[in-house]
Amino acid sequence: MRSQRRKMLAIIVLSFMLIAVFIYYLTSSTDNAVDLQPRLQTNVERHLEKHLQETLERHDNIPYHLKESVAGRLATNGCVCEGEEEVISLPFAHLLFPHVAAEELRVPFEGRELEYIKRYRSKEYHNFHKRTQAATDLLIVAQANSPLQYPTQGVEVRPMKTVLIPGLGLEQKSRQLYSVSLTATLGTFDVAAEVNGVSVEGAGEMHMTLSSRLLSNLNRQLQFVTYTNTVFHPRAVDIVWFDTDGHQAVFTIKVGHPVTPKLYNPGPKKEYNISDLVTIATKTFLRYDKLQDLIDSVRQFYPTVTIVIADDNKHPKFVTGPYIEQYIMPFGKGWFAGRNLAVSQVSTKYVLWVDDDFYFTANTKLEKFVEVLESTTLDLVGGAVREVTGYTATFNHKMSVEEGDEDGDCLHMRRGHYHSIKGFPNCVVTDAVINFFMARTDKVRQVGFDPRLARIGHLEFFIDGLGSLHVGSCDDVIVSHASKIKLPWTQTDTEKTYAKFRYNSSPQNSLESRPSLFYLKNRFKCLTSN
Repeated sequence: MRSQRRKMLAIIVLSFMLIAVFIYYLTSSTDNAVDLQPRLQTNVERHLEKHLQETLERHDNIPYHLKESVAGRLATNGCVCEGEEEVISLPFAHLLFPHVAAEELRVPFEGRELEYIKRYRSKEYHNFHKRTQAATDLLIVAQANSPLQYPTQGVEVRPMKTVLIPGLGLEQKSRQLYSVSLTATLGTFDVAAEVNGVSVEGAGEMHMTLSSRLLSNLNRQLQFVTYTNTVFHPRAVDIVWFDTDGHQAVFTIKVGHPVTPKLYNPGPKKEYNISDLVTIATKTFLRYDKLQDLIDSVRQFYPTVTIVIADDNKHPKFVTGPYIEQYIMPFGKGWFAGRNLAVSQVSTKYVLWVDDDFYFTANTKLEKFVEVLESTTLDLVGGAVREVTGYTATFNHKMSVEEGDEDGDCLHMRRGHYHSIKGFPNCVVTDAVINFFMARTDKVRQVGFDPRLARIGHLEFFIDGLGSLHVGSCDDVIVSHASKIKLPWTQTDTEKTYAKFRYNSSPQNSLESRPSLFYLKNRFKCLTSN
């Protein structure tokens, strides 16, 4: 009898040890904290800039003559606000002889207000550039090992505009004549200045040849070679062939408009004004009691933050109160359509998405979300949801797309994250988060919510955003979830009606409809997940 008790005790102790090891494995993190601060200039970039400058200065003692017809088209890094004078002052003359008007946009601001606006605008613009710059934008010049020297990346031109091509050069052994040629398909070549002793053939055309008996003069002339885009496309790449005797190199010139920044006033650095920075968005259907609980909880901690409500009830009940905007939709329009509507009305830098049956507590610290988004390159950061049972979930997912065949690709989803974020020990980088998140408003609009998902859907938004959304998750920003546990005989008529809509088996609501959506829209043939 004692031996059996000992065996049982040993089994219990061993079980507790195994559980403890399992919990330690789940909670401990062996990944490295990665710095997601907006990108700053590195030593490599400074070295490349210095080397390019030394290359340009190598032949600066050789004289040149400006070619005004070409040099005048180059960007001067200083646009001027100038219009045209109205030549004919007659009624309706502007219809026959339209002229260019110019308007100074800073005129409405004066004195200290203008200086304040310029300061915060400069700060926001600086952060925007740091967040959006990529290593592929850096100008890199391949040294003349071939013997051609040319830019491998980083050359950009606006559509239908002209730019100097930096870094062109030739390093060859002594010969009677040195010659190079350039060929493009979306633009033409010319020279902004002419160097004595250099012959230029094909100026203003897609193929141009330069030759000289003096290598130094040819290299000096190559410093003035221009490229003009002649085929309009808002985002294209021209492939340029750069040739000399027996050698050929290829480089690209990116053609496109710059991304227009959308800047907001973040307020003092250590004093985030949540009301000016964040709008709370939600979608409601038949759960006005839950919605009111959410509003009351928000007002307890954030009395002046705007709440935008998308409502697709058949008989809408108008929600009143300060800083509340309610938008009525067609009856039963759906979950993702409501998200689109709510986000479309947000005018602040960030939008916080929250379900209508959530409620704020002292742990729902929106300032932490703002701090993470202001300090990193993340576009969206999720929090945690605490159930009435006390269980808290973050629901993080990693996603990857494996290239397939003509039938489509494979989407793989796994629970988990990639690594933690330096400076924010409770935050990690992932691909999808729980249904409580704060994001840059413009990035959410860029991805959008598929309105075909009427009552069921969440991860689909992050699948559509894969490749464009940089996602994080912080488990120390927590929102609470109202209880869903209801005994059948305690349900109200409204709750029963809601359940019929939420959990019915119509094709639009069914989970079985999502595979066809993935297959047709996203070109996936397979989905794996855990």
